[in-house]
Amino acid sequence: MPKQPPKKVLERRTRVEKHILPILKQTYPDAHCRLDFTNPLELLVATILSAQCTDDRVNFVTKTLFKKYRKAEDYARVKAEELEKEIQSTGFFRNKAKSLRGMGAAIAEEHRGKIPATMDELTALPGVGRKTANVVLGNAFHQNIGVVVDTHVTRVSNRLGLTDHAVDAVKIEQDLMQVVPQEDWTLWSHLLIHHGRAICQARKPKCEQCPLLVHCPAGPKFIAAEKKKARKK
Repeated sequence: MPKQPPKKVLERRTRVEKHILPILKQTYPDAHCRLDFTNPLELLVATILSAQCTDDRVNFVTKTLFKKYRKAEDYARVKAEELEKEIQSTGFFRNKAKSLRGMGAAIAEEHRGKIPATMDELTALPGVGRKTANVVLGNAFHQNIGVVVDTHVTRVSNRLGLTDHAVDAVKIEQDLMQVVPQEDWTLWSHLLIHHGRAICQARKPKCEQCPLLVHCPAGPKFIAAEKKKARKK
């Protein structure tokens, strides 16, 4: 007989399935990956470049980059200095260029130029961690293998009381995989990213405008704190 999940997990799962997910889906019907791409290689490159960089900046850079580098071996062959110059505005360009060149070489040599479609194979590539692999698997290959955990997903999940971990992305992902239906794992990240940008912002969340307020443990606390500040003024 399968082991029953803890009561806390069951409560979270119920809140997600009956309330949080339906509301988010209705509020953000067009939620999707904001990185521009037309194939798995482009998404892999864009995701590597997105570390500590805005999606808009990445899309600006890749608009030109993708016209020049069409195959994995193109990234393997380019000189480091040339690639660094082309991606400089995304930040950490030396490390990113090293990752792109190493990734290109590994894919060309070990995978015949094709992007692998498994977690183990992707994370074995230079510069590719679990988060990047989840982005590629979920959005390019439509496989819900895990949950992408970025700063928005971390913040919103904590405020909604869906994880016991504040900063550990791996543990947060494990918590979310227990309470979010697997078919929605990829979409879940997009929904929380959209919500984090529009409403549940880091410094000053717009709790009174939030459609999830009645299902959010943190919301009333933020509102009470703001009212206390206003009274002091």
